[in-house]
Amino acid sequence: MRVVVALGGNALLKRGEPMTAEVQRANVRKAAEALASLAREHDIIVAHGNGPQVGLLALQAAAYKAVAPYPLDILGAESVGMIGYLVEQELTNALPAATRLATLLTQIEVDRDDPAFGRPEKPIGPVYDDVEAEKARTAHGWALVEEAQGKWRRVVPSPLPKRIIQIETLRLLVDLGVVVVCAGGGGIPVIRDEQNDLMGVEAVIDKDRAAGLLAEELSVDAFLMLTDVDAVYADWGTPQQRAIDHVRPDQIDPADFPAGSMGPKVEAARAFASRPGRIAGIGRLEDAAAILEGRAGTLVSATANPPARGV
Repeated sequence: MRVVVALGGNALLKRGEPMTAEVQRANVRKAAEALASLAREHDIIVAHGNGPQVGLLALQAAAYKAVAPYPLDILGAESVGMIGYLVEQELTNALPAATRLATLLTQIEVDRDDPAFGRPEKPIGPVYDDVEAEKARTAHGWALVEEAQGKWRRVVPSPLPKRIIQIETLRLLVDLGVVVVCAGGGGIPVIRDEQNDLMGVEAVIDKDRAAGLLAEELSVDAFLMLTDVDAVYADWGTPQQRAIDHVRPDQIDPADFPAGSMGPKVEAARAFASRPGRIAGIGRLEDAAAILEGRAGTLVSATANPPARGV
């Protein structure tokens, strides 16, 4: 089975953990062990988040006042290069010596007329107080949002992914049996200018939507979104909350889930699994193989009868 695996940022760096190289490597090593178990039975393509890491780079860049802040597409490329290096190295150590691996910085084209460019909503980077926020707004023309009283963050557009620029290269690698790490952080967002040349844009593509596009373009059999939550929950945060173990695409609505977290995952899972014979799963990283087998997490498929859930 060919599987796209999307690792959430929180699966690689837990909330509250220090963003040291040592902590990130230790978490990636644990992730690689789970992925290696999956890769021994299936052909996997690995995508991943980069939210905490790109935020760290933004903080470091903000401390250097001699030049203007680097644009977000370059910071994104730096962060996914760092994470891809760690994931590839730890997977190399966890898999048989003959395994071939590659990391590809992936450019993903978005529509330059996407409505998202008119309503930046994705928070990134450091937190500013009132004075710092006004300075940043004046100096850089950034849109900022007050997340709590006196606590401001920059917000950027989150356009929909339209086309993976290196998709033919990815197909070639996957068909040759290479374990590919790609589409990190939702891919590096690019547009076409008036001359049809590619150029980066200040935006962030949702990683689950990008990974869903990757799964679609590569015609894989399964699409797993792995995070720090064990399943999708109906009525989350209420006394009636319950884990959803199996659901058909037409039985679940992304609008019923938080737009900043589980909503895009449900949307991507439903879109991918709407075609018969394909499955999408959401759950914890350590449960990757069990989710694929229907023994853990949430499985979305058009199959009328769910797989037997083990005790």
